[in-house]
Amino acid sequence: MPPESSNKPISLTIIKTACSNCNLRELCLPLGLTDEELHRLDDLVSNRRRLKRGDRLYSFGAPFDAIYAIRSGFFKTDVLLEDGRDQVTGFQMAGELLGLDGISTEHHTCNAVALEDSEICAIPFSRLESLSREIHTLQHHFHKVMSREIVRDHGVMMLLGTMRAEERLAAFLLNLSQRFTARGFSHAEFYLRMTREEIGSYLGLKLETVSRTFSRFQEDGHIAVQQKHVRILDVAGLKALMNHRG
Repeated sequence: MPPESSNKPISLTIIKTACSNCNLRELCLPLGLTDEELHRLDDLVSNRRRLKRGDRLYSFGAPFDAIYAIRSGFFKTDVLLEDGRDQVTGFQMAGELLGLDGISTEHHTCNAVALEDSEICAIPFSRLESLSREIHTLQHHFHKVMSREIVRDHGVMMLLGTMRAEERLAAFLLNLSQRFTARGFSHAEFYLRMTREEIGSYLGLKLETVSRTFSRFQEDGHIAVQQKHVRILDVAGLKALMNHRG
């Protein structure tokens, strides 16, 4: 188990700064709350943990007791298939949630692994539920956050179900671009924390196909790639590929 950071309370100012681009911003700082309610939320999300690259935040089958907001860093979720292969089920970045998979069965249904040094806020789910019953605005916003995560997951699965390799990789890069943009980063230039093998596992493609498609995108002038550093040169071209017009 990775070592936890100090349990020293975090000031509300730090919480506001940390959550400015976070899905949990609406949990920590919903509109219309009193100062007393804000301080109660401050206590709820003040348990932080640092993880090194390769550390597991939780494992398949582990008891569910909290959801996690990623303050910094990057994660992947995966499951072990019957043939011994790891199947990547998602990539999560700063400002997104982990752990929602455990709500229904009270046990986690996947592993969550840090792809780089990361920090999370742990929100005890029983305390969140209790506080949500007392602060109805919090409950409403939590439902919105969960719904947004579900819609995004369904959207990815629907897109990948019918797409060719070029369309899948284009959709993947455009999705990353949109998520980085929402966090105030460049939409056209970013660093891939995951390996090409992990991208292939997520997209249902062989490693050779992923590498070949990256090369084709670069030759066609859609992107520029230097190892894990990606620059998107032609957003319209990638969108055209995704819409079967490539």
